[in-house]
Amino acid sequence: MIVANLLLTRRITAPLEELVTLMRRVDPLRPGVRVTVRGGPSEAAELARAFNEMLDRLEDEREESTRRALNAQESERLRVAQELHDEVGQNLTAALLQLARIRKNAPEELRAELTEAAETVRENLDDLRRIAQRLRPQALDELGLASALGHFSDRLSEQTGLPIERRFAHDLPVLGYEEELVIYRVAQEALTNVVRHAQASRAELILERAHDTFVLRVTDDGRGLAGSSAGTGGIRGMHERAALIHADLRIATREPRGTEVALHVPLGADGQ
Repeated sequence: MIVANLLLTRRITAPLEELVTLMRRVDPLRPGVRVTVRGGPSEAAELARAFNEMLDRLEDEREESTRRALNAQESERLRVAQELHDEVGQNLTAALLQLARIRKNAPEELRAELTEAAETVRENLDDLRRIAQRLRPQALDELGLASALGHFSDRLSEQTGLPIERRFAHDLPVLGYEEELVIYRVAQEALTNVVRHAQASRAELILERAHDTFVLRVTDDGRGLAGSSAGTGGIRGMHERAALIHADLRIATREPRGTEVALHVPLGADGQ
């Protein structure tokens, strides 16, 4: 009788034990984990079902709030980029033209200083354009993901001196704009982290297809995750963006040295 009672109690409380275990490891940035409800009707099973329903609601609400926040962020980036281009950029261009006119009529002893001032304005104008491009990747709108990432990695390599090798597969599937934007921002943040924190001598940017997923990989031969920015807002932002499109983001140390950022984006049933 005691053994039978123990077995019966075990079956009844199993969902509750699984619920407690799950509650301790729930990660808002890795949604989709649920308690498996086994056995017949019981208070423990009902509690497990209620917990699963609560997770459904919380994840839906978090996804929607994250989408609104990121859309607002992108809209603000677009507004700032347009203002930089239309207002500050035009003012710097006008100043550059004005300096050129003044230089033509200036005494010889002032022309060298005017030329130096014009060069300073031109450098600031170039910096302004680079900032505007980072805020709103126009190439992504016009040319697509692969071209936009190629343009960004080339520009970053030229600015920093870090060699960035690209390997883009030829059979990449077509993605929606939201998926492309998430992949672009994750790659942008990952490569920027390599430049800022990794102390690497090279990096690699990979786009490929693996079965039913679109895969982005950013690797480097730097110092790895130890002492890096793995817990910063930039890394958390990448996880939030990945969760928005139900993608899996993993950041790990490579052997013998370096870091790999891997983003797996699920494809639809038609492979698109």
